[in-house]
Amino acid sequence: EEQLVESGGGLVEPGGSLRLSCKTSGFIFGNFGMSWVRQAPGQGLEWVASMGAGSVSKTYADFAQGRFTISRDNAKNILYLQMNSLKNEDTAVYYCTKAFRPAAAVDATALRGQGTQVTVSS
Repeated sequence: EEQLVESGGGLVEPGGSLRLSCKTSGFIFGNFGMSWVRQAPGQGLEWVASMGAGSVSKTYADFAQGRFTISRDNAKNILYLQMNSLKNEDTAVYYCTKAFRPAAAVDATALRGQGTQVTVSS
């Protein structure tokens, strides 16, 4: 069974940092591009960042560029999202998805975990 389990969220003040992790199992992680998406209260899914299977190709949403870094450890089957300079508007549930293209990552059929809550507040 394919599974994604996110962790690392929490409450942080504006300007702070968090590193999210996504532990995967049930498929050959290194063969797939992966993404992070998020969902703010009352909003739809929003694409954050994607990374190719070869660990070279990385793309970011405009709001994430320069503040967030996506990475992966294919030996440990883990996807990461380092988030720096967090803002109140980054508050959302963050999910990793087994998809590479942004449109596929926010599709309702994409495999996602249970998510991890990130709250940015002073």
